Order: sequence, then C-alpha cells, then structure tokens
Amino acid sequence: MPDRAGALKRAETAFDSGAFRDLLGRLVAIRSTSQDPGHEADCEAYLDTAIRPWAERLGFSVAIHPNPEPGFGPILTGSRIEAPGLPTALLYGHGDTVRGLEDQWSPGLEPWALTERDGRWYGRGTADNKGQHALNLAALEAVIAEREGKLGFNMKLVLEMSEERGSKGLRAFVGANKELLAADVLIASDGPRVAPGVATIATGTRGTYHFDLVLKLRQGGVHSGHWGGLTTDPAVVMAHAIASIMDRHGKILVDGWLPAGRVVPNSVRAVLAGCPVESGGEGATIDADWGEPGLSAAEKIYGWNSFIVLAMVSGRPENPVNAVAPEARAHCQIRYTVDTDPETFGDAVRKHLDAQGFPEVAVENAFVRMAASRTDPANPWVQWARASMEKSLGAPVQVIPNSSGGLPGDVFIDHLGTPLVWVPHSYNGCKQHGPDEHLLPATAREGIRAFAGMWWDMGEPGSPARK
Repeated sequence: MPDRAGALKRAETAFDSGAFRDLLGRLVAIRSTSQDPGHEADCEAYLDTAIRPWAERLGFSVAIHPNPEPGFGPILTGSRIEAPGLPTALLYGHGDTVRGLEDQWSPGLEPWALTERDGRWYGRGTADNKGQHALNLAALEAVIAEREGKLGFNMKLVLEMSEERGSKGLRAFVGANKELLAADVLIASDGPRVAPGVATIATGTRGTYHFDLVLKLRQGGVHSGHWGGLTTDPAVVMAHAIASIMDRHGKILVDGWLPAGRVVPNSVRAVLAGCPVESGGEGATIDADWGEPGLSAAEKIYGWNSFIVLAMVSGRPENPVNAVAPEARAHCQIRYTVDTDPETFGDAVRKHLDAQGFPEVAVENAFVRMAASRTDPANPWVQWARASMEKSLGAPVQVIPNSSGGLPGDVFIDHLGTPLVWVPHSYNGCKQHGPDEHLLPATAREGIRAFAGMWWDMGEPGSPARK
C-alpha cells in the first residue's frame, strides 16, 4: 500500500542510484546563460527540450510563453489539476544562469559539464538554480510514482529564464496571468541554507537597490607631475565620500538606510535567536568585527541592511598613465529588508553627502533591481512546511524571515497573495555567480527527501486551510 515512507524511499533511490546526478548533468550541459549574448537559443532549449518533456511526463499541461519584456528569456508554465477543491501549490524556479566564466575555473573543471570531485558536484547551475528546482521536481516524481499516478493536491509550475537579469518581465507576466498561476502557497528553492548541515526555510528575501556615485571634475586627465598636489584628485575625494557612508568596520552611517530606531524589529530578532551562520567553504570568511556592532551574524544578513561597493574606477587601472584622472565612479548596492523603504534611499544619501561636505559627488542611475519580500514566519504554511521537513529529516529546521540574497518573491505576494516558503538546497560557500560553482550531494540528498515528504503531506489531510 502506498505510504509516506515509500515516497521518501523512492526519492532517495533516485538520488543514490545516480539517476538524479545524470539528469542534472544533462541540464548543466545546456549553456543557458542569460547574461552573455548569443545564448538565447540555449535558454529556449532548456525549457523546450529539457523541462517541458519531463513536466509533461509528470502530468502537467505545459506552455512556453514569450517574455512581456522584449529581449528577455521565455517563461514556462505548467498546470496539474486533480480536483478544483484540493490545495494548490506553485513551484518556481529559473533555468538561466550567470556567465560561464570559462577561463576562470580550476584545472579539470568547466562550467558546462558536471564534474564530481572531493564530494562536490561542479558545474554552472548546479546550485543556482538548475540543481535546486530539479530536486523538487524529482521529489514530485517519486510521490506520483508512490501514489500510482496521483498527488492528492494540485500543482502549478512557473520557470523563468531571466532571473539573472533581474527577473525582467516576470512581474508583468504574473500580473497578466493571475488565474493561470493562482495557488494557496509558493514553495520553491533558491539560495543557501544558514549552514550546510542545517535545513532552512526562508519566508522572504532581501531586496537590491543600486546606484552610482559619480564625480566628474574635468574633461580629461592632466599631467601628474605638473598638477599633482595642485588640482583635486577625484579618486581621493570618492574614497572619502564612501568612507563617510560606511566606517572602517562596515557600519552604515547614513540615516534613513536602516530600520526604525536603528534596531532589529523584535519579531525578527526572536525568530533569529540562536540561528547559526556558516560559510561552509573557502569562498569568504565571516568577520566578527565587520558590520553593525551588537548584532549576531544572522541578524546582520537576515535582519539588517548591507551596503556594498560592487565596482569602482578612476583612471585606467589596467593601463595606468601619469595623470590625475578626470573622474571617479563607484557602482553601489544596498541589500535591504522590508523594514526599510527603498524610495527614501536616494534622498537619504544625497542629504548625507551634502552634510559631510561632498556636494560635488552625484548620485545617479538609482533603481530597485529586486524588491524585498517577507511572509510572517508564523504563517500556517510556514509552520506546516517546517513540521513536515522535521518529520522527514529527523532534525530541527531553521526558519529565517528572509534570505540574504534577492529573489522575485514580491511578485507572487503582490499579484497572487501567496505566502512564501523558500527551502534552499545550497550553502554560502557554493561559489554561485563565480568560477567553480558546485552543489553538495549530502545537502541535495536531504533536499529531495524533505520535498518528497512535503509533497506527500500536501496530499494528506491536515494542510492549512485554502485561501
């Protein structure tokens, strides 16, 4: 007789047999980067030749739609309706990746081939996001097999191909297709766990606000020997302007960029109490003396805002000449939570720079790339998912109010009203967006088991009341 244990066993067998690894290898081999021109056909092929046939075998009615924004990748939707009165889950993912960066990978590794080495699966998209949404679909496949073709709930799917370009067009598409995508809950996977060995649920994401700091003093460079010490050096002024925004130890100094009263909201602090944060790899170190004083590592990245200088330039670093540069420029980012309003960020930094003596430094090209989002961690769907995962894994699950990175969760909250349950299958040291991106098989195996349990439980009595 079909049962929960059988569904979990099927999922684990698919993983342990190598079948899932081989599937992921085929997905990684499709060069579906959305950031390099010339790969538009690869992005289309990912949906049409890899995902569509698989989803159709699972019983989905599938359609591939053009992006409402010209020049951006298509969007796949799938619908598997067993009965109108059943709970409906929406599964999101993205099949596009960042650039391959082929010349930067370690010897013997390459972005478009899955390579197993030292207990890791290397390849572009293994962690972000091909491996993550493939695990969730593979778990669904195991439950359908165990239930002999049934799920006991309704399932919808949306897979985009422009997430790595800011999910352009997704908001318009979802807004125009509310009935097609209507669901009781969004359950999906992207981003890292709080630690490799700690299963995690994130109920939202931080947003990303971008702007340029620009200082233009003259039309061209002037001789450093004749003018150095006489004329203003824009690089030096820019460095001091940035230092006025953030101190030597990473503390943000701009009023208006932080939650009210410069404190973590009590509800956020409570859910993050005791939350671990581990890099789990060699990507970077967690520096205890960097960031807002008095906050835990978890509060710094899940409950606070971060200021990052993504790039800065003055002169020609790759080919310097003996000249005082004419201008300096820095492209900056704020990772922000829903507890602050990005509409105020531009005015706040302008006021700050003026007060600090930098009226000549311009703030240009400000925009929100991805908005922040958050579902209350106490939401019944969040607590249901937590209980299901803990039953499957036999270990506590850490709930966080939002992940540290950006995802288009706001789109689904705004247009569909769905609570967000993000269950990441990766970790901070996975090197997504850089060379040597990889997935940890042990974490992935826990992920497929956890999702098999959730998909099984959704087909049983006891899931939260429908909207």
